[in-house]
Amino acid sequence: MGSLLTSWRWDVPTVVITPVVGLGYGLAWFVGRRRGADLPSVGRAWCFGLVGLAVWLYTGVGVVGVYSDTLFWVRALQTLLLLYLVAFGLAAGMPFTVLRAALGPKGQGRLDRILNSRIVTGLTFPLVPSAAMLLTPWVLYFSPWYESMLRNGTVDAVSRVGFVVIGFVYFYSRLQADPTPRRYPQSVSLLITVVESLADGVLGIVVWLGPVLFTDYYQEVGRTWGPSLRMDQTAGAGILWLLGDVLGIPFALMVMHSWADDERRKARQVDAALDAAASTAKQAKSTGAETDSTETADVPPQTTGLWWENDPQLSERFRRR
Repeated sequence: MGSLLTSWRWDVPTVVITPVVGLGYGLAWFVGRRRGADLPSVGRAWCFGLVGLAVWLYTGVGVVGVYSDTLFWVRALQTLLLLYLVAFGLAAGMPFTVLRAALGPKGQGRLDRILNSRIVTGLTFPLVPSAAMLLTPWVLYFSPWYESMLRNGTVDAVSRVGFVVIGFVYFYSRLQADPTPRRYPQSVSLLITVVESLADGVLGIVVWLGPVLFTDYYQEVGRTWGPSLRMDQTAGAGILWLLGDVLGIPFALMVMHSWADDERRKARQVDAALDAAASTAKQAKSTGAETDSTETADVPPQTTGLWWENDPQLSERFRRR
């Protein structure tokens, strides 16, 4: 436990990237604030800095980075933190909203065109980032990619940045807090979350019960302390299984909160449509005008006792011809 504060290393990619991203976010925030733009809450900015950048930096220079090439379970922890927690913190900070607030009208127009381009629209389609998020750990642990990361510093650095990018695109498209090309129902996000929780469990079980992975490399390390190779991998499997679900809890809560907001918004729209219909009908009655039911309301008349015919949303879908 003492190594949490005493074990450090110099990791150039992490030390360079995280301050640059943090400085850019901070400058955009202050410029947008000076212009009086509508910025995210201060809590989201702290989430970007602490949950996103600070954890990202620690995974590279702290004890997680120090032992990531020595212990299987530490590498599993590093991968999950980058793919889930760091990416979630960055996406929750709403960086595109902050950047847009700092730009002028022309810059905002360019950014909007980029975010609504075909490439971004395709990358943010729910199946694309979800598939990338699900398949990345499987490909990592059951291909030469993993050992290449351990033996080659360049592959390691690029892969770790790639984990953050994959996770960010995933959470950016799912949280939909920033401007996105298309908005999808939060019920879809909740369903995907359940499926991913099951997939994390399957991966953990396979790693736990399967043969010891990458024995040649870990035997070359020559570690004479700590757990055996089997126990090391078992601990890593537990992290992939349990910690993956634990890190997904904050995201699931935010999805449920967004879902509730969407339902309240739809309810207000329905109430406004019903109030408008009632007001129009009352006005028509007071003037003695004969108004067709289809012209006095945006919703079908309640002519039967069938509840779905009286619902303004379902009636359009199941209307009798």
